[in-house]
Amino acid sequence: MRHTFRWALPLLLLPVQIGAQERYRTPPQAIVDILDAPPLPAAILSPDRQWLLLLEQPSMPTIAEFAEPMLRLAGWRIDPRTNGPARGQRITGLVLKRVADGLERRIPLPPGAVLGAVDWAPDGRRVAFTNTRPDGIELWVADVAAATARALTPPVLNATSGSACDWMPDGARLVCRFVPANRGPAPVAPSVPAGPTVQQTSGRAAPVRTYEDMIEDAYGEALFDYYFTSQLALVDATSGATTAIGTPAVYDDAAPSPDGAYLFVSKTVRPYSYLVPQEDFPTVYEVWSSRGELVREIARIPLAETTPVGGVRTGPRLVTWRPDAPATLVWVEALDGGDTRRPADIRDRVVTLPAPFIAEPAELARTRDRFAGLRWGAGIALLSEANRMKRWTRTWLLDTQHPGVAPRAVWDRSAEDRYADPGFPVMRPVGAGAMLQQSGEFIYLIGAGATAQGDRPFLDRLSLRTLRAERLWRADSVHYETVVALLDDRAGRLVTRRESTSEPPNYYVREMRGNRLRALTAFPDPAPQLAGVKKRLVTYKREDGLPLSGTLYLPPDYRPGTRLPVIMWAYPTEFASAAAAGQVTATTNRFTSYRGPTHLLLLTQGYAVFDDPKMPIVGGDTANNHYVEQLAMDARAAVRAVVDLGVADPDRIGVGGHSYGAFMTANLLAHTDLFRAGVARSGAYNRTLTPFGFQSEERTFWEAPEVYQRMSPFVYADSINEPILLIHGEADNNSGTFPINSERLYAAIKGLGGTARLVMLPLEAHGYAARESVLDVLAEMVDWFDRYVKQAPPRPVVGTR
Repeated sequence: MRHTFRWALPLLLLPVQIGAQERYRTPPQAIVDILDAPPLPAAILSPDRQWLLLLEQPSMPTIAEFAEPMLRLAGWRIDPRTNGPARGQRITGLVLKRVADGLERRIPLPPGAVLGAVDWAPDGRRVAFTNTRPDGIELWVADVAAATARALTPPVLNATSGSACDWMPDGARLVCRFVPANRGPAPVAPSVPAGPTVQQTSGRAAPVRTYEDMIEDAYGEALFDYYFTSQLALVDATSGATTAIGTPAVYDDAAPSPDGAYLFVSKTVRPYSYLVPQEDFPTVYEVWSSRGELVREIARIPLAETTPVGGVRTGPRLVTWRPDAPATLVWVEALDGGDTRRPADIRDRVVTLPAPFIAEPAELARTRDRFAGLRWGAGIALLSEANRMKRWTRTWLLDTQHPGVAPRAVWDRSAEDRYADPGFPVMRPVGAGAMLQQSGEFIYLIGAGATAQGDRPFLDRLSLRTLRAERLWRADSVHYETVVALLDDRAGRLVTRRESTSEPPNYYVREMRGNRLRALTAFPDPAPQLAGVKKRLVTYKREDGLPLSGTLYLPPDYRPGTRLPVIMWAYPTEFASAAAAGQVTATTNRFTSYRGPTHLLLLTQGYAVFDDPKMPIVGGDTANNHYVEQLAMDARAAVRAVVDLGVADPDRIGVGGHSYGAFMTANLLAHTDLFRAGVARSGAYNRTLTPFGFQSEERTFWEAPEVYQRMSPFVYADSINEPILLIHGEADNNSGTFPINSERLYAAIKGLGGTARLVMLPLEAHGYAARESVLDVLAEMVDWFDRYVKQAPPRPVVGTR
């Protein structure tokens, strides 16, 4: 069926139908068993490269934990009882593994410990972490040599806006944020409104993306002040002695200089905004002595409600310490008003300001395009800039000892071209920062090593004299092995993370001479039930000749030649270059992990899964002018590929996706007849609800109304003639994917006589994490696809849309 352009139906004409609240459902036991197994531990190498710290985590939190109090303020979600993040990191165990000989030592912890913010001291002798108790957050420090740990503070840390503590460069102290003493009780909501909440604009454009969890009124402002105001203090890592510095304020950052003599302090100040999150609130940048004395105010940055779409704030931004100097600040300033769309010969400049901070900032470099990063080394720096519109990036080598020397171009390349990606530099920890790993004239690069056959990670050595790279090592074609760190400056010994289709990720010491491996860890397969799953890279072409690819998963008991019901799970991506859009991104030699409500668990139920079949939308900033047409071409090619392989039953193919993949799913059901049913999770379906841009689209609704309307599956709800399961978290915190999207699309389909089911998950955000929610989502998906795909009768005529 072909469609002509239409305007959206008024939303208010389609009231949401109130449904009954059901009890949480449980999927088949095989899925439950896999998800209840704890995940593989994460690992952090110590700065001195002597120890690997393993972080043990439980499987999933419960919905009861999610039901604990939560405040949503200025883009943050906090637990008012603990002055920390709501639903924060949950680490339950710490294990030390010595790199030299594999000696393992477990760090004793208090019963019921809930750890977070794990951070090595710069000298590698200690590890700091937090322990969240019901009434607050404590600072703990572990002694590595003794493998012991103890609390240094009572539960009075303030972690509402991120990590509460950072190490000083000496590794003997930490700078922390505390709940102010004598703070008093929290503000109480007024029982009777004092008046209306008013916002006003006076002719200056303020195009902002659609954010969740904003401050809404004066009461919200009072709560923000109460919970986000902190007292800075230095904490002795041995004795726990605490010395307050400065006065209470809303601190965003308190970063020590490399010599420990100064602090760079960032503070949020009023007026607050009801439109943008805290990161865009007015900010004051200051330099303090380590005793808390003001040395210099660097800048006052105004509220960023008027930052252009795709632009940056004016004034100093990205302020950091230069790691190769005792106490020198470095930051970036826009020279084009922060507007990337405005024609300009120069976009940004980089400046430095050394102690004692009395001079004017000195210009280090200027960039033709937007600044994209700066990595410091011994006497050098790598400066990157990026052109988002052209998807192009350049990196320059700066001689920081001789500022008059012209920069040298290291890379000048398409940011989309994975095959030509040179990798990124290896960094080594230095004090509270990091510098380039150097050996004489060489630095080191690690990368994914993308090829048409899949990824093969590599380690290169780049000469700073010739700017030529030499390959030192490359993963074999069976294993996916990445470099975690160099154990010596000449890259003679490496720590790597190695896995294969049948081997779970583990850590190794690789001796470059003799190509020898020694295992540091031996994590078992957490999901042996699916050990026999087969996967293969599938390559095929779109009807316009664009090469595409995806990963086909087959269940453990699959018999060649058998046609199965197939679920395609995908996520569209915009490209400027057709050549880059056709590159392979799949890697079939990686171990498959099954966490959360992953669609791959459908493999336990007799489905084949075509995972991440590429859905490129080519055309750069105007790619979305042909979004629907290209999406349909992508889907037709993917369906034809799995049918031609003899795996897919063409009458039993379903489609699904999360977020922008859900948006894709609804569009494919509206504009094609390729699929029998779909599952759309946490999507946006009416682009007029995101009028100032979405994904890579930076044109506003008023600049491209036809594009916004044509891309909105809500407008074509009358053409969604296949069953669709809509799932959404009631507390979705993602920009643009308001829960009303799923509610209104369901109401439209219901009103038009279509087949749909709407599942709203209490307390869940954009992704789903509580055990009950995860199991319920998978039960819904299995039932939906079983009913409308696996058990679907043959269609009389296959649609051609």
